[in-house]
Amino acid sequence: MMNSTTDEGSREVLENEIADLELRLRRAKERLAKSETATISPSPSAQSAHHYLLLLSDSALPLGSFAFSSGLESYLAHTRRARASSSYSSSSLSSSSSSSFSSFLPLSLSSYASSTLPFALAAHRDPQPDNVAALDDALDAAIVCTVGRRASVAQGRALLSIWEKSVAATADPGARLRPFAEMLRSSSFSSSSFNHNSANGSGSGKGSRTDGPPLVSAHLAPLFGAVAALCGLSLRQTAYVFMLSHVKALVSAAVRAGQFGPYQAQRILASAEVQAYLEAAIEREWRTPIERAGQSVPVMDLWVGRHELLYSRIFNS
Repeated sequence: MMNSTTDEGSREVLENEIADLELRLRRAKERLAKSETATISPSPSAQSAHHYLLLLSDSALPLGSFAFSSGLESYLAHTRRARASSSYSSSSLSSSSSSSFSSFLPLSLSSYASSTLPFALAAHRDPQPDNVAALDDALDAAIVCTVGRRASVAQGRALLSIWEKSVAATADPGARLRPFAEMLRSSSFSSSSFNHNSANGSGSGKGSRTDGPPLVSAHLAPLFGAVAALCGLSLRQTAYVFMLSHVKALVSAAVRAGQFGPYQAQRILASAEVQAYLEAAIEREWRTPIERAGQSVPVMDLWVGRHELLYSRIFNS
C-alpha cells in the first residue's frame, strides 16, 4: 500500500515537471518566432553581402574611374612612333593596337596591385575609422606621382559620398565610417578657409595656418576595403572586385581611345589570361604589409605623370 502511494506521488511529480518543461519550451519558441519576424540582424547576411558584391562590381557605380586612363593614353602616345614604324596596313595597325594594350595590361595590373592592394586588404581586416585614416595617410605618403594621387583621391571621395548618401543607411546603420567623413570635411573646410584668407592677404605671416596638413585625403584603396568589409564581402571577394574594377576601367579607356571595339573588350574581360593576371596579382600581395607596398613598375609613374603634358588628351589628369 505504501509503495503504491509512493509511486503515484513520484509519477505526479514527473508529470508536473514535464508540463512545466513543455510550457517553457512553448514560450521559448514564441519568443524565437517574434524575434525572427520583428528584428533585422545588423550584420550583413550572406544574401545581402552578395547583393553589395554586385553593386560594388557594377560598372555603373559613379566613382569617376572611367574619366582616367591610368596611364594608358600617355603610354599609347609615347609608344606611337615605334608602333607606326612597324605597322603599314590597316590589319597590322589593328593587331598592333591590340598588342599594345596586351603589353600594357599586365604592367598596369602589377603596378596597381603592388602599390594599392595591400592598403585595401589592411582596411578590410580592420575597418575602424582610425585605422582607415592611418592607412590613408600612409598611402598618401607612398604615392609619388601627382596625377595618380589626384585620380586616387577623386575616386575615393566619390566612393565615400556614395556610401554616405546611398548605401550606409542600409548596410551600416551604426555609421561606423562617419568619423572618417567628418575628418575629411573638417580638412576640406580648413583648406578652403586657408586658401580664401591667402587670396585676400589676411592669412600671411607666422601662424596663418595652425591646423597643419589635412587629416585625411580619402584615397580609394583603404576606403574600398573598409566599405567592402562593412558590406559583408569576404577578403578574397574584396581583392578580386578591387582589381577587376581596374581592369574594366582600362578596357573602357582602350575602347574610347580606339584600340579595339566593344566585342573585343568583352572578350578580353572574359579571357583566361585576365583571370590568371588577377589571381597572380592577388596571391602575390595577399600577405604584403603596407610598409612593403610600393611601385613595382617604375616607368608607370612616368607614363601617368606625363599624361598632363600631352598636347591633346581625352582623359582627365
